[in-house]
Amino acid sequence: MISWLEILLLTCSALLLPPILILALESLAALLPRCVVVTARPAGVRCAILVPAYDEETGIATTLTNVRAQLKPGDRLLVVADNCSDGTAAVARAAGADVVERVDPTRRGKGFALDFGVRALEADPPDVVIVIDADCSVQPLAIDRLVGEARRTGRPVQAVYLLDPPAGAGARSRLSAFAFRFKNLVRPLGLDRLGLPSLLTGTGMAFPWGVLCQAPLASSSIAEDTQLSLDLARAGHPPKFCAAARVGGLLPSRRDVAYRQRTRWEHGHLRTLLSQVPLLLLSAVRQRRPALLGLALELSVPPLSMLGLLWVAAVLLWWATRAPLPGALLAFEALLAAATLLGCWIRFGRDCLSFASFLAAPFYVLTKVPIYLAFVWKPQQEWVRTAREPPGRSTD
Repeated sequence: MISWLEILLLTCSALLLPPILILALESLAALLPRCVVVTARPAGVRCAILVPAYDEETGIATTLTNVRAQLKPGDRLLVVADNCSDGTAAVARAAGADVVERVDPTRRGKGFALDFGVRALEADPPDVVIVIDADCSVQPLAIDRLVGEARRTGRPVQAVYLLDPPAGAGARSRLSAFAFRFKNLVRPLGLDRLGLPSLLTGTGMAFPWGVLCQAPLASSSIAEDTQLSLDLARAGHPPKFCAAARVGGLLPSRRDVAYRQRTRWEHGHLRTLLSQVPLLLLSAVRQRRPALLGLALELSVPPLSMLGLLWVAAVLLWWATRAPLPGALLAFEALLAAATLLGCWIRFGRDCLSFASFLAAPFYVLTKVPIYLAFVWKPQQEWVRTAREPPGRSTD
């Protein structure tokens, strides 16, 4: 007779299979050879670059100079100095940007800053608005490619957004950079090749004006970009991934700053998974919309480290029973996940992560345990800006 423990183990191991299969399918699609399609910017199409900024005086000039080099006549560069206590506004003006200042200590968050900026553009609306974070670098031709793709599709468009490890980074930061690349490059690329929408990732986002001016932006959600992706998809404007355009930045070098950043990301992901996936699945079935189903499946995958910890917990449970069927299922899941990550590292990650550091992934996963325990006991509820750091070596 099958014991209740074996039934529990079989259930747990079976629940781990769908997210691993989703990751494997996305990764396989991303690994297949395919030409990157570049959409040229049509003549006469105007864009506005919207830069939300909160106490960014030390680095915003570099970002604005980088962006201005790609602008054309008729384009506009607008900085929203949001609840700033430093010289962000003055530095931005000196760098050639238009600046609007927002002061509202009770309504804090990137979403409120974006909404304020969009309202400032209403008097002379552009054709396309591109959101760039104040600490990002924009690769050459990225602006034109985002404008062209948004104009062609009439949909929000997300560029490739990557964070590189800081100078002197150790294995932990490099694994974090690879995980970020897997999330923001490999998985969206796979979804795009499968004909499915992508999630917005916060910067390098292009919106046709008619879409953005009606979007519910004003929010203090810690997962505001994901929430905006879902709101737009429900309204019939699912975001599209643009692999030909890239923006980037650096991961925090200090451990405490990196920990707070990862906590916000992962708590936001988990809150969205629990609150939005059931609603998306229901909407996808009722409305018969594959785009909503694709987003629901994408969001149903927990953070990679959590998925690994859940698999380890299932293995420990299996050790108490040695039941053959769950054991075979867990072994298959491990092989599939390992092959998926190894293939993606070979194709997308060798420049930022050595093989020795790649093998240290289990230790990196263990560092996430406090973050997941905090989600149970004291989940992060409010938006908190990641502290900016002066250039220097990593303390990893």
